[in-house]
Amino acid sequence: MVEDPGRLLARRAGAGRLVKVAHLDPAERRLLLVDGPQGLSPAWLWLGESGAPLSTSAWKAMIADGNRRCAAAGLAARCHAHLLRHTFAVVTLEQLQRGHVAALAELIPRQREHYTRIFGDPLDWVRRRLGHRSVVTTQIYLHALAELEMHARMALVPDGWEDPRDTAVEDLPADDEHDNLEDR
Repeated sequence: MVEDPGRLLARRAGAGRLVKVAHLDPAERRLLLVDGPQGLSPAWLWLGESGAPLSTSAWKAMIADGNRRCAAAGLAARCHAHLLRHTFAVVTLEQLQRGHVAALAELIPRQREHYTRIFGDPLDWVRRRLGHRSVVTTQIYLHALAELEMHARMALVPDGWEDPRDTAVEDLPADDEHDNLEDR
């Protein structure tokens, strides 16, 4: 855990003393976490070889270098910081949704309600990580999840449910019969 970001000191796992981040080996750096306002996040992603945080210009230079290398290799791939953010949001939402769907599909309605209260809404979780004030802003990332939504809906359909597509049109009740059935 990076306990003193200003001095780049971290507490080594299993040890009681603080050490300089620059003295940690790559395997140890991969385990580093920073406790920030949004909760824990991996520190190693944001640290350069010296152990110091990367500047915005360093990130921009890395992305530009990656774009040049792709172009030199004949790849039609380009990246920018917002694309990385967008990818994080969509992939994270998808994985959280899949996890929620799998868990919810095994529960009865009352258990689903309890589960949702405990684990919250995946969209809100991503909203907080992206720093959006409103979940409405985060909803722009949902466009990629339309197929997943259908899987979620189907996973929650009871096994005994009759698919109306399996019923011949002539076997369907007339509109006035349908109204009477609802009153029962």
